[in-house]
Amino acid sequence: MSNTVIKVENLSKQYRLGEVGTGSMRDDFKRFRYRMMGKKDPYLTIGEKNNRNTKSNSDYVWALKDINFEVAQGEIVGIIGRNGAGKSTLLKILSRTTGPTTGLVKAKGRIASLLEVGTGFHGELTGRENIFLNGAIMGLRKHEISRRLDEIIDFAEVERYLDTPVKRYSSGMYVRLAFAVAAHLDPDILIVDEVLAVGDADFQKKCLGKLSQVSKVNGRTILFVSHNMAAVTSLCNNCILLQNGSLESFDSTSKIIHQYILADESQKGEILENEIKYVQKYEWALFKAIRTLGQNGIQSRFGINEVISIELEYEILRDNEMIYPSVHILDNLGNTILATFNAHSANTYKDPLFGVPLKKGIYKSVCTIPAFFLNDNTYLISCFLVPKFSSDFAMVIEVLSILIVETGEMRKEFAGPWIGLIRPKMHWNSFKLS
Repeated sequence: MSNTVIKVENLSKQYRLGEVGTGSMRDDFKRFRYRMMGKKDPYLTIGEKNNRNTKSNSDYVWALKDINFEVAQGEIVGIIGRNGAGKSTLLKILSRTTGPTTGLVKAKGRIASLLEVGTGFHGELTGRENIFLNGAIMGLRKHEISRRLDEIIDFAEVERYLDTPVKRYSSGMYVRLAFAVAAHLDPDILIVDEVLAVGDADFQKKCLGKLSQVSKVNGRTILFVSHNMAAVTSLCNNCILLQNGSLESFDSTSKIIHQYILADESQKGEILENEIKYVQKYEWALFKAIRTLGQNGIQSRFGINEVISIELEYEILRDNEMIYPSVHILDNLGNTILATFNAHSANTYKDPLFGVPLKKGIYKSVCTIPAFFLNDNTYLISCFLVPKFSSDFAMVIEVLSILIVETGEMRKEFAGPWIGLIRPKMHWNSFKLS
């Protein structure tokens, strides 16, 4: 690709757990001898995959393993993955703050990076002095930095403290100034880690707008790491998904976020019940199974843009029962968000079992929650079988839990918490009155 500005080939990074070095002079000398002979490090053949949920049986771990990708000029590429996936390690190698164990990174142009709060700043120097220091590190002359100084100060909104040592800055002020410097000194490649999470919502929105402008107007290339799916969706056309140090996928942002959300839940540290069988037996009915389903089958983790089906499987134990299945959705504090049952929707959806005496047997009822309805949160599910002529209804309270995950499709540039217990996607019409 002629306009490729970043090319990563077979990139790997290995760390030793515990002590630095191999642990013995003999092994250290062996490693040194192999390096002098131009041979491969003998200890690179060992090591485990970087999975922090498993107990290690090796002294070595691969933080990154065989990473390959290319980024074109002017692209904004998101890098997402759970904690420990290797995102920060990858950015540190690309920023040249650490080296790879094996593999190659080719980058064209000047690189600026924001990897953590205070990166590249000296605490004893003032904000003004650090601006010039950062510019000098990036290879700019003093007059070039001076020409951009007013823009940097205006963007950072820390003019009052500009001549104060940055060791006295709050973390938010640090990030404001660091981002302003990195974005305004015209790097060819800008690398941004999760540092924007430190800033307030207004400043995050301002930064996202600046990143978009730097890419579209100036043709700069940006690598953006964030756990904020709204920011990633708003900013990035393509995304990289890292998992346990490996590159799982590199595709359009919508596909990668969907894959990330529906990744193996046992790897997420948030294992939620998504199917219960043989729940509870009553004199006239038995709950046989309750499950939550999405487009990938039984699951408990859903994007806000996904339809959720709550499936009730039950057995009627005596003839001529007329029952109304019901579902309650509760927040994680136990407050009921909604209660629904099939009686009121019978005429609309023409449920064939509504108002019909049932024979003994096994039945299934499905309650469908539309996409863009629940807010991003954890919810509990209670289920009921309500008989028409009795108050002895079957119930299972808070039997399942589901997690609704942000995808950014309704938020776009808005980075703050979305208020409200639900998040319905409403239809709007606007008119010019005069």
